Amino acid sequence: MDESGWQVVRILPQAVVRLPGPPERPIMDWVELPATGALWQHLSEYRDIPAGVALAHMVVAARGYPLEVAPGPVAELLGPALAKLLPSGEGAKRLDLAGPGRGEPTADLVLVPVHPQTGEMWQPSSGAVAVPVESTLWAELASPPHHTRLPTIGGLPTGVERDDPLPPHPWLPSRPSGDAFRYTLARMPAVLEPWLREIYDRGY
Repeated sequence: MDESGWQVVRILPQAVVRLPGPPERPIMDWVELPATGALWQHLSEYRDIPAGVALAHMVVAARGYPLEVAPGPVAELLGPALAKLLPSGEGAKRLDLAGPGRGEPTADLVLVPVHPQTGEMWQPSSGAVAVPVESTLWAELASPPHHTRLPTIGGLPTGVERDDPLPPHPWLPSRPSGDAFRYTLARMPAVLEPWLREIYDRGY
C-alpha cells in the first residue's frame, strides 16, 4: 500500500449487513459496583490524568483553606501536590475517602467516585463536601492492589514457584498531571476568583 497518497474506502450497500447491537447493560446501583468488579481496570501509568482532574476539584472545594489529608494512598498520591498549592497552618479542613463499601469518615471533604455508567457522584449523607474522582482511580485508592493481593500469613512450600503475577508496583511514584490539573481548572467558573487564578497561573 502506498501510504504517501490519498486512500479511498468505499462500502458497497449490497455488501453491508446490519446486525442488532448488544443489549443495553442495566444501570448498576452503588452497592453492586464493588461486588461485580465494575470499578476495576488497570490504570498503570495513566493514573496521573484522573489524579490531576481530581486535584483541581479538591483545590476548588478547599476554598483556599489548608487541607489535612488522611494518611494512606490518598495522601501518598495527592498530598505533596496539595501541600504546594494550598497554604498550611490553622483552620485546615480534613480530606478523606468515602464511597460504596467504605462508609463515611469524619471529614470536611470526601473523595467520592463518579458512577462509570451514569456519570453521577456518590453522595455522602454526613454533610461533607463531595469531591469527584474517576471511579477506577477511586477503586485503586480505596483498595490498592499491592495492599490487597499479598498473602496474610505464611508462604509457598519449598520448591513451589509462583504462577500468578506479582502485585503491580509503579516504577516511579505517581504524581497528578499538571496539564490535566490546569485544563480542568480553566473550565471551572471558580477560576475567575483571584485566589484561585493565582494558583492556576502558578501551577505546581
